[in-house]
Amino acid sequence: MKITELIKSLAMGAFVGCFIVLLVAVLFSFAYGPENVSLSGTDIINAFFGSIVVGWAFSLSGFIYDREDLALPLQVIFQMGIGFAVLFSVAIYLGWMPLNLGFGFVLTWILIAIIFGVVFWLGFYIYYYLLARDINQKLA
Repeated sequence: MKITELIKSLAMGAFVGCFIVLLVAVLFSFAYGPENVSLSGTDIINAFFGSIVVGWAFSLSGFIYDREDLALPLQVIFQMGIGFAVLFSVAIYLGWMPLNLGFGFVLTWILIAIIFGVVFWLGFYIYYYLLARDINQKLA
């Protein structure tokens, strides 16, 4: 792994992590009404740094796709396993997923997180698939 690949991965992870957290905040605000949502400075700082850590976990674990000796399903399980373990740890630590609201709320939170993860994974998969297809067409 080159240092430039590592820096690019860290930057992309931080960007995507921050984007998703802000997207969720906007959707949450639309759902409950912007006048009913208020965030403190601490909430914003926690969202910023927490989203970067989670983005790095998903991004850096993506280097598993460089291992051609592993089947794609195992690579996906590895990346998503690490990414979601870090996400759930950060979410519990920062109170994004308060456990005191009951099992239904936690299950809903987990399902929404999985849906976001699948959508973004598919987006990146399709992007790199099309990029590889274009490169192969130019080489042929």
